[in-house]
Amino acid sequence: MRVAALSDIHGNLPALEAVLSEVERESPDLIVSCGDVASGPMPAETISLLMSLPRARFVRGNADRGLVDAFDRKPKGRMPGPFADWCATRITREQREFLTAFESTLTVDDVEGIGRVLFCHGSPRSDEEIMTAETALDRMREFMAGLDVDLVVCGHTHMQFDRKVDRVRVINAGSVGMPYGEPGAYWTMLGMGVRPRRTEYDLKAAATRIRGAGSPEAEQFATENVLQVPTVEEAMEFLRKAEARQLA
Repeated sequence: MRVAALSDIHGNLPALEAVLSEVERESPDLIVSCGDVASGPMPAETISLLMSLPRARFVRGNADRGLVDAFDRKPKGRMPGPFADWCATRITREQREFLTAFESTLTVDDVEGIGRVLFCHGSPRSDEEIMTAETALDRMREFMAGLDVDLVVCGHTHMQFDRKVDRVRVINAGSVGMPYGEPGAYWTMLGMGVRPRRTEYDLKAAATRIRGAGSPEAEQFATENVLQVPTVEEAMEFLRKAEARQLA
């Protein structure tokens, strides 16, 4: 079994298209999305493409839950950020049902060269908990408690990392649509080991498409998440503060 792991697309359709072109050349047995697929500038178009994929399974992210809540007009638990209400007006009922069918976690056996792999969004127990390269080992042990797997693949924090928690290897697949560190689209290929990937695509053309999609936040997204992205240090500072709030 060979698996392409994608995460945190966030409605960046041009980035997803570029990644899927490379994924097609890899011919994996399965594509797994680790969540947060549509909350961004091109939500409906992104979901439509994902719905068309053969051999794909989807893990639910916190923004996926939030988008469904916004569509349902729930007063609480809604997706934070400027895209919440706008994205909810763009997707169809069928696309909403697609999002609700996502799994909380997914376990795949017999991945070549790896073994048993668990896919999640935040941590194996929550789509909001933060795991990074700096997360304390004791806290990581809490997240891994009771798991009978060789590898955990997460998303949520938008940066690839690779670390060991006792006998369990933990990686972040990277963010397709909202990366940190350097522009591009990040994902990971599993099979005969772990291969982090970065896909280059036409950023200026992508920014033009995003600006034309109609979102009131399109310009900011194109400028701050496509043409340029937060530095690793800027991202880590943000994540350290978010993790501290979770521990408070």
